Amino acid sequence: MGDVLLCGGVDATVVRGIMEGFVMMRIVSTAWESDPPRASRPFSADRDGFVLGESAWMFVLEERERARAGARGSMARSAATVPPATPTTACAWTRPGEEPARAMALALEEVGTDRPTPSDYLAFHGTSTELNDRVETRAVRLAFGSRAARLPGSSIKSMIGHPQSACGAAGVDGDAPGDARFLRFRRRSTSSDADPECDLDYVANEARNVIRLSTRVCNSHRFRLKNSALVISNES
Repeated sequence: MGDVLLCGGVDATVVRGIMEGFVMMRIVSTAWESDPPRASRPFSADRDGFVLGESAWMFVLEERERARAGARGSMARSAATVPPATPTTACAWTRPGEEPARAMALALEEVGTDRPTPSDYLAFHGTSTELNDRVETRAVRLAFGSRAARLPGSSIKSMIGHPQSACGAAGVDGDAPGDARFLRFRRRSTSSDADPECDLDYVANEARNVIRLSTRVCNSHRFRLKNSALVISNES
C-alpha cells in the first residue's frame, strides 16, 4: 500500500443491453419521457425510478501524516455491511434500513466521532426509486436518532442520473449541490405531494456550502443488500 492513492469510480451504462436489462427490472423512470430533465426525482412523491447516467470521478488519497504535512487536514474512514444470504437477508427486508444504518455507525466509529452534528452534511444514495428513498430515510433515522431531521443532505443523482459504479465517488463533494429535481417539484406542487415517508432535510432551492463543516457522510448501496458509508472528517 503506497502513501498516495488515486481512487474513484468510472462507469458507462448507457448502452442498449444494460438499459434494456434495467427496464425489464422496472426500476428506471418511464413517466417523464415528455420532460426528461425532471425524471430523476429523489424523495419526491411522484418519483418512478432512476435515470441511468455515465460519469468518472477520481480523488487523491494520502497517508495521514503526509496529508497533515501538506495542511490538507481531512481524514476519511469507511465501513461496509454485507448480510449473509440467510437468514439475515430476510431480516434485512423485514427490518428495512438496519444494515445501511449499521454501515454509517461503523464508519463514524472509525473516525472516532459519535455522529455528525445537525450542521454537517449527508450525501444520500438517493436513487429516485420508491423503495430505496424510503429505506434510506429510515436508515438515517435509525443511525442518527433525534438529530436526523436536522441533518441536511441531498442526492447528486437528481442532476446527473445514476452512474452506477461511479455514484459513490460522485457523492463525495465539498458542497451540498441542492437537489435540482426535488427543487423543481416543490416549486410547482403543493406540500401534499411530498412523500410523507421521506421527511428529512433534503437540500433544495440553493446549494449550502459545507466545506468548513466537521463531518460529511456519503452513502452507497448496491444490489444484494450491500451497503457502505464513507465519512470525511476535517481535523483541527
